[in-house]
Amino acid sequence: MAHPRITGVILAGGLGRRMGGVDKGLQELQGRPMTAWVAERLAPQVDELLINANRNAERYAKFGYRVVADRIPDFAGPLAGLHAALSAATHPWVATAPCDSPFLPPDLVSRLASAMHAADAELAVARTHDQPHPVFCLCRREVLPHLTAYLHSGERKFERWYATLKTVQVPFDDVASAFENINTRDELQRFDSQGQDYSQKSGA
Repeated sequence: MAHPRITGVILAGGLGRRMGGVDKGLQELQGRPMTAWVAERLAPQVDELLINANRNAERYAKFGYRVVADRIPDFAGPLAGLHAALSAATHPWVATAPCDSPFLPPDLVSRLASAMHAADAELAVARTHDQPHPVFCLCRREVLPHLTAYLHSGERKFERWYATLKTVQVPFDDVASAFENINTRDELQRFDSQGQDYSQKSGA
């Protein structure tokens, strides 16, 4: 199904509070920064890839993709990262994935795009069973003014924002484990010690 070209963004702009305030996207899983794992999966799915980061811009730039910082101050969360990406994107549609989910599905964007196109929606959100995952989304660049107004009003909740748009939730029940994320040092250590070949992990 034909659809517009897509800019992808890895959301790595948070404070990593649950991991002790470290820059989570640069923490290593099996000897590679988590952002490297996400980029390896997301880059082939999009026409352009950005990294949203508010610290260590030079280190993130070494991944070979354009780095964009939040335009909304004070580490305002993933919506601020989406806002930065929408402001910088070259293409009409923008897909997001967080830096702490290195197992994301290799067909994430195509499935979101097909659903968004079919529903003529403004935004598509991944869902596993009854759990939506708003940081895995695809949206139209035209929602930027609406998002800007929402953030300037002081709101930060992703779910509350997309509830005001024409949104389609896209089921990924068949690959639910692909949406596992790594929030704490203990979780990172657990995944790191499992010895799996994560380059082959499909989430199935």
